[in-house]
Amino acid sequence: MGGNPVLFPVLEISDTKDIQPLLNAIDRLDEFDLAIFVSPNAVDKAMHLIQAKRTLPPTLKIAVVGEGSANKLRQYNVNEIIVPNSRNDSEALLAMAELQHMENKRIVIFRGNKGRRLLGDTLIQRGARLEYIECYQRDKPKTDIDPLLHSWSNNALHAVTITSSEGLHNLFDMIGKVGQQLLKKTPLFTAHERIAHIAKELGLTNVHVTAAGDDGLVQGLLEYFLSIKN
Repeated sequence: MGGNPVLFPVLEISDTKDIQPLLNAIDRLDEFDLAIFVSPNAVDKAMHLIQAKRTLPPTLKIAVVGEGSANKLRQYNVNEIIVPNSRNDSEALLAMAELQHMENKRIVIFRGNKGRRLLGDTLIQRGARLEYIECYQRDKPKTDIDPLLHSWSNNALHAVTITSSEGLHNLFDMIGKVGQQLLKKTPLFTAHERIAHIAKELGLTNVHVTAAGDDGLVQGLLEYFLSIKN
């Protein structure tokens, strides 16, 4: 479409430091009623190990937080998936009918380190018996920011997209005071109200909430740049 996307990773994904709990959970999948994958990374890190060891139990229901994770599961030939169609977040999944009556249901959540607790805490409140299984590690990358700041300072960056709260915090830390001032002058686009709220807490004022997913972000960018062009 004529844009120049600059990729700047703000989350580094690596294998979990202790894989044994994940392997144990895979052996015990028959004990669970529902498995939830919180991200495409959770799908990738868990499913290749699951498929190397066994098949998924036919009685195990599968849920995901967003369409990106659902698409990733389909690559592993998992097609019966509980997935929100409104937003890509825990709140949307928790609103679904399939997750309302959880009394004594055994649930496993595959996630990264230090994930949000809203999903699990709410399911416990609804009566579920829950296990978290860490299947990957999220860290802040050690990246040379000088090329990014140089481009930004020379007006070569006209918008920023961000897809996670942790990624936003990492970006804010990585770019330092000079970058933070540039970020505050640059329109920021996110598909999540929660991330927009955090951005405003960090002092950003030009924040735009788009429709869900990559398509929503692209549409939001198009609408913004058409509006300022006209």
